[in-house]
Amino acid sequence: MTATDTKKPGVNPVIIIGVLFFIFGFVTWLNGVLIPYLKIACQLNSFESYLVATAFYIAYLLMAKPSAWVLKLYGFKNGMAVGLAIMAVGALIFIPAALTRIYPIFLLGLFVQGSGLAVLQSASNPYITILGPPESAAKRISIMGIFNKSAGVLAPLALGAVVLSNIDAFTTKLATLNPAEKIAQLNELASRVILPYILIVIALVILAVLIYFSSLPEIDTDHEDANVAAANSGKTSILQFPHLVIGVIALFFYVGAEVIAGDTIVLYGVSKHIPLSDARYLASCTLTCMVIGYIAGIIFIPKFITQQKALVYSAVLGAILTVVALFAPKYVSIACIALLGLANSLMWPAIWPLALSGLGRFTKIGSSLLVMGIAGAAVFPPIYGLLVDVMNAQVAYVILVPIYLFILYFATVGYKKGKHVIEV
Repeated sequence: MTATDTKKPGVNPVIIIGVLFFIFGFVTWLNGVLIPYLKIACQLNSFESYLVATAFYIAYLLMAKPSAWVLKLYGFKNGMAVGLAIMAVGALIFIPAALTRIYPIFLLGLFVQGSGLAVLQSASNPYITILGPPESAAKRISIMGIFNKSAGVLAPLALGAVVLSNIDAFTTKLATLNPAEKIAQLNELASRVILPYILIVIALVILAVLIYFSSLPEIDTDHEDANVAAANSGKTSILQFPHLVIGVIALFFYVGAEVIAGDTIVLYGVSKHIPLSDARYLASCTLTCMVIGYIAGIIFIPKFITQQKALVYSAVLGAILTVVALFAPKYVSIACIALLGLANSLMWPAIWPLALSGLGRFTKIGSSLLVMGIAGAAVFPPIYGLLVDVMNAQVAYVILVPIYLFILYFATVGYKKGKHVIEV
């Protein structure tokens, strides 16, 4: 797998991809604020509010094959520009959604944004994985993670400052209003999201144009070195790589855990009687822990620890923190959920290279399948919300225990199924 040379490349490709990771991190982690915001603005229960995550992430499943087609047609570089343009359309849909305060239109906008991100992720993740030595792939992805999760720290703060301003007083006042006054106030609340999303549309369009005209090199994923070609001789299907299939399942579980930790902590804090005006900062705490984990990954991988071992330790830490969160008192439990950001941080950087290892000419389709795994974030948050409605927000975190155990299985056994493995 090689990068096609271009004459006098301008900005370092890693920096350009880093900006992309910042942008889609910003858009993705707005959901942590959108969930409590839309729960109030559209008068939803917990299960309905977590459909925000479902609408956004189900696109990764439905758009996986179209994403592979886009990359085959346009290549990695122009495919990124296409993904950004689709995201801009999704952000634009938020304007009529806010004007009408119709929840399904919000969900449509989120689905279209997720569709654009599916294309973008299909291109950018294998791009940064391949753009350098395989043994340091997790390190490069960790650098991308800092861009991504730094945006995740800022996104809830920025959007929350606009749409959740004086929200506790607002909800108290709402309970005292007659139906007509209540509708008027809810319409005003819904309109708060318009300006932020107009700015997002502008930023996405500008970035799409810049990427299209950038000097990013194209990558040839159909090229295989002699060892990989020999190992893959006679293989005709991606399903002949068991380690990839298990990796897709591991990613499915992991993304569900990551989104639960980041997107549910605000309402979990509210359930523990923390005012929403304060609880809205908790999502940024989870993302800050992820940034710390990514920095640790850059320092320690692969110099002091392999990415495979990092995944083992991360899965064990996630399981321990979850068990403590289930039984600990208020603030300790909330702190454990925030610290899951640390446990989750190195999972994405480790799963991708371990799952893509040795795929050669099957890399593009393998990447598309991994992107389909992101749909785990569409499945697990609503299940968590359903458990909240029938039990309580703390006990509902029990859903994370089997998730981390399966990731531990992939990290210890699954990643080497069906192939001779050199730990990377």
